[in-house]
Amino acid sequence: MPDTPLPPAVELSLRLDFSPGGRLGPGKVELLEAVEQTGSISAAGRAMTMSYRRAWLLVDELNKMFRQPLVEAQPGGSKGGGAHLTPLGREVVAHYRAVESKALKAGNLHIEALRGLIDERGGKS
Repeated sequence: MPDTPLPPAVELSLRLDFSPGGRLGPGKVELLEAVEQTGSISAAGRAMTMSYRRAWLLVDELNKMFRQPLVEAQPGGSKGGGAHLTPLGREVVAHYRAVESKALKAGNLHIEALRGLIDERGGKS
C-alpha cells in the first residue's frame, strides 16, 4: 500500500498595520515574549538568531509605537543589565495572541478548505 502524503501544514501569520502608527506581527510579539523569558534583549535576539542591534532596534520601535514603553531595560555594568516587559508590554502580547487565536478559530473552516486545495507536491512538477 503506497504511503499517503500528509496534508500540508498550515500556520496563520497575522500582522496588524496601524496606519500611521506602525506594525505588529508575529516576529515582534515573539521578540517581546523572548525578552520576558530571558530577561535580556541580547539573549532574546540570540534565541531568535538575530543580532543585538536588530533586536534593540525592534524593541525601540515598539517602545515608540505605543503610549508607553513595552520593554524596560536596565543598563549593563559589572553585574550586567537586563530587560523585562512592562505591564503594557504584557497587555499588548496578550491582546495580540487573543486576536490571533480568534482569527484562527473564525477562519478554521475556510483555512481547512484551502488546505485541501493545495497541491501536495508543493508546487513541484
